[in-house]
Amino acid sequence: MGTTGKQYLVISALGRDRAGIVGELTEPVTESGCNIVDSRMTVLGGEFAILMMVEGPWAAIAKLEHLVPALEKKLNLTIIARRTEERPATGGMPYLVNVVSLDHPGIVNQLAGFFSVRAINIEDLYTESYHAPHTGTQMFSANITVNIPADLHIAKLRDEFLDFCDALNLDAVLEPAKR
Repeated sequence: MGTTGKQYLVISALGRDRAGIVGELTEPVTESGCNIVDSRMTVLGGEFAILMMVEGPWAAIAKLEHLVPALEKKLNLTIIARRTEERPATGGMPYLVNVVSLDHPGIVNQLAGFFSVRAINIEDLYTESYHAPHTGTQMFSANITVNIPADLHIAKLRDEFLDFCDALNLDAVLEPAKR
């Protein structure tokens, strides 16, 4: 990477959740002259987690990198920053996968395995466990975005996926992403 043009930095941070943490963490990004181009933020248990990709000129990214150790101490967070590059076009087709079932260990691993052996990349994954209304039964849901290679036959893949899910007693849908 040269010293001209856009540079990219991925930042992850983890720490105790509290009001104002997003502003405290994103303010130095703006003050450094960088821009947040993609981010995911959530609270898991009592912990706040963020993953964001920022862009900016070389000097702005370097300035932000330099601020990380002090920011980590000031905000009492574990922060990791890593240089990256803009993601190249994949050429595949984005599909959404929605799965609901009774909760039990191994569901995410089994789903990941199904896609992995077919060279299908998982782009985004969101899962949660919750209690079903009325019965209180522990349920699991997964929302996954996958990138299906253009040379795969979609109808065949859908049939294989639904058979796979039926065998595991998972209620599932595989449909094109609407972007």
